[in-house]
Amino acid sequence: MDFKSFNLNPRIAAGVEAAGFTEPTPIQAQSIPKIMQHCDVMGLAQTGTGKTAAFGLPILHQLMKGKRGHVRALIVAPTRELAEQINEALIQLGKESGLRSVTVYGGVGINPQITKLKRGVEIVVACPGRLLDHIKQGTIDLSKVDVLVLDEADRMFDMGFLPDIRRIIKCLPKQRQTLLFSATMPKEIRHLAQEVLNNPETIQVDTIAPPTTVSHALYPVPQHLKTDLLLQLLEHTSTESVLVFTRTKHRAKRLGEKLVKSGYRAASLQGNLSQSRRQSALDGFRDGSFQILVATDIAARGIDVSLVSHVINFDIPDTAEAYIHRIGRTGRAARSGDAFTMTTHEDGLMVRTIERALGSQLEQRRVDGFDYNVPAPKRTAQPSERPKRTGQQNRPQGNKTRSAAGNRSGGGNQRQRQR
Repeated sequence: MDFKSFNLNPRIAAGVEAAGFTEPTPIQAQSIPKIMQHCDVMGLAQTGTGKTAAFGLPILHQLMKGKRGHVRALIVAPTRELAEQINEALIQLGKESGLRSVTVYGGVGINPQITKLKRGVEIVVACPGRLLDHIKQGTIDLSKVDVLVLDEADRMFDMGFLPDIRRIIKCLPKQRQTLLFSATMPKEIRHLAQEVLNNPETIQVDTIAPPTTVSHALYPVPQHLKTDLLLQLLEHTSTESVLVFTRTKHRAKRLGEKLVKSGYRAASLQGNLSQSRRQSALDGFRDGSFQILVATDIAARGIDVSLVSHVINFDIPDTAEAYIHRIGRTGRAARSGDAFTMTTHEDGLMVRTIERALGSQLEQRRVDGFDYNVPAPKRTAQPSERPKRTGQQNRPQGNKTRSAAGNRSGGGNQRQRQR
C-alpha cells in the first residue's frame, strides 16, 4: 500500500510527496480510510507510530471542501510542545491547500492568538486551559466544528484535564466527527470514549514497544549516587542523543546544570521555563546542538526526535504505561535503542509491574569500577532539631553550615497543567 491508494485531494497529496512519505505506517493505513468515511475512530498506538498524519491527512482532505474562515477542525493536545508539533505537521502536509491553522496554549500572550482567530482559521490546535479561556472570553467560535480530535487522551487524564475536556465538548456541535487517540486505555479514558464517540471504529497498533528495537537494562544504585552513576554511564557508553527522565522539574533543572558543568552539551526541559526557552531547548536537541536533554514526563510530551539513541530513567516512572511512553522515544524508525533505568531498593514493586507489562524480566547491570559503597552525606540537623541556645551560649564563629534542605531536590508536582 502507498499513499496514492487513499485518493487524497491533489493538493494534499502534493504535501505528502513533498514530505517524502511513501508507505503509510500501520496506524495510518488503518485509520485514514475510516476517517475519510466520516467514522468516529478510537486509535490505540504508542508514541512515534505516525498518529498525527493518521488523523491530519484525512482532516486536511475533508476541509478542502466547504467554506473557509471558520474553525472546522479542533485538535486538543495535553502540552504546548505537542500542539506545536501537530501544527507544524499540518502546515507541512497542507502547504499547498491554503488552509490556515493556529495553536492556542498558555504561557504566551493571548492577544496574538485572538488576532489570528479574528482573521479566520480552519484548524485550531489547542491545550485545554487556554482554549477554555478563549471560550469564556468569546474570542473563538466553535459552532461550526466538523471534527474533534482528542490526542494523547491518556496523558490528558494524567494531567487532570478530563473535566476541562468535558466542558469543551459541551461547546461543540453534537453533529460532528470525533477521533480519540491514546497510547493506553485506562478505564477513565474508556468511559470518555463511550461518552463522546458514536459507534467508533477501534484501531489498535503496537501498544507495547517491541523488545527487538529497544534493549532494556536496570542499574540498581543508592539514591545519593545516581548523579555520579549517570556521569559514569555517559562516559562509558557510546551515545548519540540521550533523553534523561526525572520525576520533578526541579531535579531536571539541577541535573541539566550538573551535566553542563561536567562538560556535556545538555539542556533541561521543564515547566518553569518560558515558552521561548522551552522551544530553544527542544530545537537544540532536535538539531544536535544539545546531546542530552533532561526532562520530566509532562515536559517531554511532544518530543519528536527519531534519532534518540538512549533513554535513561534517572527516576523510575510511577506506572508501566509511563515507562512505555518514555522508552518509546528511542528505537524508532526501525532503529535500535537502549533504555537504562536507575533503581533503588524502594523501586522493586514498580520494576515487577513494568516486567509484567513487557512480558519479560529486565536485565540488571553494574558499572565496572564504580564505587557503590560511598556513604550518603550526613544530614545536617534542621533548626527544629537543634538544641536551644541559652543566653550564655555564644554564636558559632566562621562560615555557617548549609542545611541539607538547601541541597535536596525540590519535590514539585510532576503533573503541572499546561495552559
